[in-house]
Amino acid sequence: MGAYILRRLLLMIPTIVGIMAISFAVIQFAPGGPVEQVIAQLTGEGDSAIDRIAGGGDSVGSAQDFGDPGSSDYRGAQGLDPEFIAKLEAQFGFDKPPLERFGLMMWNYIRFDFGESYFRSIDVIDLIKEKMPVSISLGIWILLLSYVISIPLGIKKAVSDGSRFDVWTSGLIIIAYAVPGFLVGILLIVLFAGGSFLDWFPLRGLTSDNFAELSLFGKIVDYFWHLALPLIALSLAAFATTTLLTKNSFIDEIRKQYVTTARAKGLSERQVLYRHVFRNAMLIIIAGFPGAFITAFFSGSLLIETIFSLDGLGRLGFESIIKRDYPVVFATLFIFSLMGLVVGLISDLVYTWVDPRIDFEKRDVG
Repeated sequence: MGAYILRRLLLMIPTIVGIMAISFAVIQFAPGGPVEQVIAQLTGEGDSAIDRIAGGGDSVGSAQDFGDPGSSDYRGAQGLDPEFIAKLEAQFGFDKPPLERFGLMMWNYIRFDFGESYFRSIDVIDLIKEKMPVSISLGIWILLLSYVISIPLGIKKAVSDGSRFDVWTSGLIIIAYAVPGFLVGILLIVLFAGGSFLDWFPLRGLTSDNFAELSLFGKIVDYFWHLALPLIALSLAAFATTTLLTKNSFIDEIRKQYVTTARAKGLSERQVLYRHVFRNAMLIIIAGFPGAFITAFFSGSLLIETIFSLDGLGRLGFESIIKRDYPVVFATLFIFSLMGLVVGLISDLVYTWVDPRIDFEKRDVG
């Protein structure tokens, strides 16, 4: 197993480099980069845009400080001095060749140096840490709700396949899966957050303004009071998927010959289910854990964060792409990709824990 883990760790290097290289090529050369963003702000807002970008320290000055206006390849840059455009390119690092920029970026990322946001005057890692509590809160509880509720429900549906309980729960699950989470969120706001009916839940933030003054129990209650509606809106799709996946996996295993043999030996249905079927049926659930983990933490929550005024990684990523804030875009991509690969490795290790018969080293050799 040690050799397998080492191989997987070594394979992460070219995988990360490939992901970053493709993303760099697609995003870095897309129109509307940071220089164009500044130019667009200049044409609409004057020198205040430059002041924000320059950060007050090494100021690039205003367009009028550089003599006669010249021409530029940037859209909308007509009338701006070429020297001014060159200073903007140097400030954003675009005065270097693409390969040199990519190599420098990867060298910094290997050392977990993610630089500073173009437009926020804050280190990228600090910006991510600032937004992380919201995403962690949503991700952890969605994942727990999805697995803690869905797995027992899926097992119950598999055992009672075709019964009235199975039919009506399947109908509810399909409806829950079909309705988009943001529509559920809007409905919850209308019903329970002061929309048109009840005003039971807050509509903004992760905690109340007086959170620091509350007791420990009060803080816990306040925390889940704010999370209740977003979690319900986000967890329905994951809940439905995991439940049906668990049910189908258990049904497939229950129909196999070894289950008939175990019953013939006199084992009870509970012993057959949890001593034999459970271990094999859970393999497919474990296989989907890395994807569920990454999805729960880092994607699919943009609309929910917007609806419930939660400032998390979903909104950060979207705003960074729109603004072409490349340090934030690439840093979050690097971190999330690395986490996905590590979680995938952990998932393989859990495979061997659930079923010791699995040997990844022999599989690789074969």
